[in-house]
Amino acid sequence: MTPNETTIHLFFQSLEKRDYKTLQACYGKNAVYNNPVMGLLDTETTNAMWQLVCTCIPDLKTSYTDIQELDEEYATCLWEENYSDNKNLIYKKNKAYFRFENGLIIEHTDGFNFYVWCRQTYGITGWLFGWTNFMQKRIQKKARKGLIEFTNTIK
Repeated sequence: MTPNETTIHLFFQSLEKRDYKTLQACYGKNAVYNNPVMGLLDTETTNAMWQLVCTCIPDLKTSYTDIQELDEEYATCLWEENYSDNKNLIYKKNKAYFRFENGLIIEHTDGFNFYVWCRQTYGITGWLFGWTNFMQKRIQKKARKGLIEFTNTIK
């Protein structure tokens, strides 16, 4: 197993165990993270996001498969998550894109179908408006605000 594969395994095993400190250690200095809900995050904010996920979503279940190393710098894998949000059951299929340096993640993007996620999370409102840029920007703004509030509580 290559160092990058080892990091991917450690990352997702830590997520499943809700071990945010080990998960955070999988990232290199000045790493960035991006997904359709949170947008682009720097290292500090990424670390806070994973701490939030690990400590505030008690019923989170994850699995991962199909790790593919594209070269010594880039890899992808598929991962799924199940959790509840405001009493709604959420099932999300993600494709993770990683860039590595010295066996640590320096760029991480999770791609998923935002509209499907939005329908599950927001019900009829998500069904009607989840496909719009307006709704995505509104959700990103709300998610970032919540993450900033959480970050302020852990400092």
